[in-house]
Amino acid sequence: MHAPGIRPHSAGVRTEQLEYIAAVTRLGSLRRAAEELRLSQPALSETVRNLERELGVDLLERKRSGATMSAAGRELLPHIVDVLDAVDRLRAAAGEQHRISRMVRVGTVNAATVPLLIPAVREFRVAHPLTQVEVVAAQQTDIHRALLEGGFDLGLVNHLEGDDMPAEFESTELVRGRPVVCMRPDSPLAARAAVSVDELLAEPLVAMRSGYVMHRYVHRLLDGRLPSFAYSTDGAEMGKLMVAEGLGATVLPDFSVVGDPLERCGAITYRPLAGDTPRILLMLRRRRAESVPRAARDLHEVFVRRARRLEDAPPRSG
Repeated sequence: MHAPGIRPHSAGVRTEQLEYIAAVTRLGSLRRAAEELRLSQPALSETVRNLERELGVDLLERKRSGATMSAAGRELLPHIVDVLDAVDRLRAAAGEQHRISRMVRVGTVNAATVPLLIPAVREFRVAHPLTQVEVVAAQQTDIHRALLEGGFDLGLVNHLEGDDMPAEFESTELVRGRPVVCMRPDSPLAARAAVSVDELLAEPLVAMRSGYVMHRYVHRLLDGRLPSFAYSTDGAEMGKLMVAEGLGATVLPDFSVVGDPLERCGAITYRPLAGDTPRILLMLRRRRAESVPRAARDLHEVFVRRARRLEDAPPRSG
């Protein structure tokens, strides 16, 4: 059986052509891929066109804003990734010492960046000094789409306990926490042992935009009531910066605040929400596939080990 759209006699396909199309897909444009691969853009464009002629398929949709994978290209992408993985395994089995370095791309909603993500990347780099790690901040829906299309190898996302797990991904729980109110130490809320919804409504609120789990959680928490004033932003990191600058308070998972540089230096602090609150899980997700690139598999294992260390660490109070 041949993959859809691939002619049986495609002996002219070269490994570097597949590497190039994977880079264009990952980076979203010929220009950025050419820069990473250290090729001229016309040379890269011609190489991709040669591959398209060889396969008889338009792999890319070329627009002024950049090149994106076509529908046919998306269908073939898992096969391209499988071929590259097989080549990697062949090189490893042959004992090739100068193996071409590959990039591992991680999408994150900016949760637990300091206590988990940064140490995990640092540990991974020790074992994989030639493998680049690219960390991309994105909304959860964008991370899921990129995982399915092969744009991300791994995704760090929040998950409300009790929600269904998406069947199309392998999901590993890393950290389990509770939602907390993040504020400046001089905020009136910092004098409370726990913050009620009424007290939260009296303060300006820095909320996550639609598309984040914490947006959905806060919407449910407020139950149609409106805060005194609200900002909307992308991601926990920007939310914490806005809090540190005195614009208001925000609601985040505790594991996104504890150990953050702003919390360590005293620019922000946190208090629990009053009442019974659901748990928020930090999940590590990857696309279900028969084979996973070794570097992505190793980074996955590093994340799990680091998460266990965090779990075993003594708790801190805000």
